[in-house]
Amino acid sequence: MYKAAVIGDYDSIYGFGALGLDVFPTDGDLTQAAHQLRRLCEGNYAVVYITEALAQELSHELEHYSTAPLPAIIPIPGVTGNTGVGIRNVKHFVEQAVGSDIIFNDKNG
Repeated sequence: MYKAAVIGDYDSIYGFGALGLDVFPTDGDLTQAAHQLRRLCEGNYAVVYITEALAQELSHELEHYSTAPLPAIIPIPGVTGNTGVGIRNVKHFVEQAVGSDIIFNDKNG
């Protein structure tokens, strides 16, 4: 059976444990965070939520898993706010699937 996990700074993710997700707080050490992300992606996880701030820091790691069918890696806002990474990813994937920008019809996107 597949599981769901969340990774990021403790303050942003600790509440997800109450929802039944496996919680993996990071302490700012990017090497350790990258290693933990690899363990989650190679484990039995179908969904990995990652804070947007950490996703930006580990973008090179996330690219490695972008074409894999599992897990779905989904950026979420942290306690410091929304950086826009998540919505940019949605826009990018919709453009890939449809062939054009049907969500945001702006020139600045």
